[in-house]
Amino acid sequence: QVQLVESGGGVVQAGGSLRLSCAASGSSFSRYTMGWFRQAPGKGREFVAAIRWSGGDTAYQDSVKDRFTISRDNAKNTVYLQMNSLKPEDTAVYCCAAEAVWTNVADSSKYEYWGQGTQVTVSS
Repeated sequence: QVQLVESGGGVVQAGGSLRLSCAASGSSFSRYTMGWFRQAPGKGREFVAAIRWSGGDTAYQDSVKDRFTISRDNAKNTVYLQMNSLKPEDTAVYCCAAEAVWTNVADSSKYEYWGQGTQVTVSS
């Protein structure tokens, strides 16, 4: 079992930055692929970024690739999402998730554990 708690969301102006954190508790965090997903009002959940257990591989949605950076600190059981040059269309609830393997990382159905999410609002 892995429990995930996100933090770091808030309200920011367009062009600003935020860093989200996802703290994990439970067993074997360092073995899991970690992903970030988001859901805007009236829209479905979409993939944002993922990182392999070792940190050696990452994947991003095209729209965030040059603006967001995912990283992890296995010693602290935490994964981060650094978000720069934020746009109003980035407004959403951001959730972190964990899956046991590095396959189909953009597919939310592959993830076993989910956090409750943190709200990010970008004003224009």
